[in-house]
Amino acid sequence: MNVTKRTRLLRILALTSLLSLTFSAYGASMKNPDIKLNPNPRMRYEITATVKGAPGAFEAIGGHVDYKVMNPACVPLTPYNGATVEPKKALPVVYERTGDGVYKGVVYVDHVQDEDYFGLGVCHWSIVGATADFHHGQVNFSPAIYLKDILAGTEVVRYFSLHSYENVSHDSIDVGAPSKSAYNEPERTFTITLKAAEKLQ
Repeated sequence: MNVTKRTRLLRILALTSLLSLTFSAYGASMKNPDIKLNPNPRMRYEITATVKGAPGAFEAIGGHVDYKVMNPACVPLTPYNGATVEPKKALPVVYERTGDGVYKGVVYVDHVQDEDYFGLGVCHWSIVGATADFHHGQVNFSPAIYLKDILAGTEVVRYFSLHSYENVSHDSIDVGAPSKSAYNEPERTFTITLKAAEKLQ
């Protein structure tokens, strides 16, 4: 091997080694933390889901609430692009039928524990949004309500096509539309309305 090739090979090996060490260091800091739940959450909200005009029943009703770290400075950089990816966590929401087409579930804004998960300061968690999942056949009718509307008690109405309810042989998630005018047959729609209200402990 001549000197030029040997020098080039040593440079490649050195660069490979450096990149390996760098990614290894980043990887160590980016291990998924053991995200903890708040043992004493206080910000309790009851979500009411009201179905109107659906042509039939739903086989299962459930939901989930998504949480996210709100201050990215507490999270280390990712190894490849140098950006931060805020950790997320989803928790189930249990909805109970309380009336004709009416279902209620409880979420906590402060359900995930604020903590120093990465050694870069306390990570502060909050709700991103919550869904109510109405399953019929292989279709999940899944309206969502987001933090701003949860805190404000704003009513969120989503419209769904009767065609979607009648054709449920394919696995899909239908998030609906904010207006019936989004559909070719606006008169053939039903609604699912979500509204949150704070409930004191």
